[in-house]
Amino acid sequence: MLRPPRRRDARIWSRVRLANEQWLSQWEPTSAAAWSARNTPADFRRNVGRLLSGARLGTTLPFVIVYGESVVGQINASNIVRGALQSCTIGYWVDSAVAGRGITPTALALMLDHCLSTVGLHRVEVDIRPDNVASLRVVQKLGLRQEGHYERFLDINGAWRDHLAFAITREEVRSATVLSRLASLPIPPAG
Repeated sequence: MLRPPRRRDARIWSRVRLANEQWLSQWEPTSAAAWSARNTPADFRRNVGRLLSGARLGTTLPFVIVYGESVVGQINASNIVRGALQSCTIGYWVDSAVAGRGITPTALALMLDHCLSTVGLHRVEVDIRPDNVASLRVVQKLGLRQEGHYERFLDINGAWRDHLAFAITREEVRSATVLSRLASLPIPPAG
């Protein structure tokens, strides 16, 4: 399930982020602050205030990813542009303890459907480092097409990193949903 973040999510968000430093830090923006200093409950509360302010302005759509009763990740649509472009960029992360269970593809499919229908955007982009094999599988499962290769695009984990740009437009989804694409995939055998 996706839902807007709440300030009371701060402790669980911080606990998940701190437990996932090795898993997540390689994909995160460069920062002078230590991982433990930028993933505190207070940091989350500050970020939630900023994200919800962006949501009120229509430039950001922040959500936490909930599995069972627990927050296990985050997904945000940012850089929302109206006018002739009608587009946004989506970024996400998930707890390594639940990776491989279909949670990330489901969360991204829900977000894509929301952006392309309810929000009324025309195009959604997801930018992924070429070495992030797990995220590449996610966009491939959902049928996003690769549009480009951005060289030295973002300052990630201490260096300017290349990213592959994937996108989908409302016309590509047609009358179905992105979530229905995921539901039509064969279920892999257990273990």
